[in-house]
Amino acid sequence: MSKQLYYEDVQAGAEITPLAKIATTRMLVQWAGASGDFNPLHYEDDFAKAMGVGAPIVHGALKRAWLGQLMTDWIGEKGVLKKLSCQYRGMDYPRKMQTIEEAHEGETWWCKGTVTKKYDEGGEHLVECVIWVENGKGEKTTPGAAIVALPSKDDK
Repeated sequence: MSKQLYYEDVQAGAEITPLAKIATTRMLVQWAGASGDFNPLHYEDDFAKAMGVGAPIVHGALKRAWLGQLMTDWIGEKGVLKKLSCQYRGMDYPRKMQTIEEAHEGETWWCKGTVTKKYDEGGEHLVECVIWVENGKGEKTTPGAAIVALPSKDDK
């Protein structure tokens, strides 16, 4: 977790600290077990090909979780994630496993965002952001939005 972010330190247009992510086929199996999403689209080559996506794809909910981590890491312990939404607009393919512990070289995704608005409402200091998961080609495969409540330096 990064240092605490305060409302006074944020301005519209500010960049959210980017978060790098790597998905492996092993991670998809672990995510399936943890989430209960055992759709073979995420682990079975023949099924994914039959569905027209070519190969198993990263779970959308995993990419949403990455965006949640992007925001909670950025806002710090005293910040509150009030709202998070995203859309699944592109297929992302995991790295294949080379050994039981190592993945082959491949895709790295970046979770990114910018502040679009800040305001006070109902006694809270709110910040609206656009967020997204970006693939190695710079394509936004998972665009979204978030609202966070930040502490004020005046409240210390």
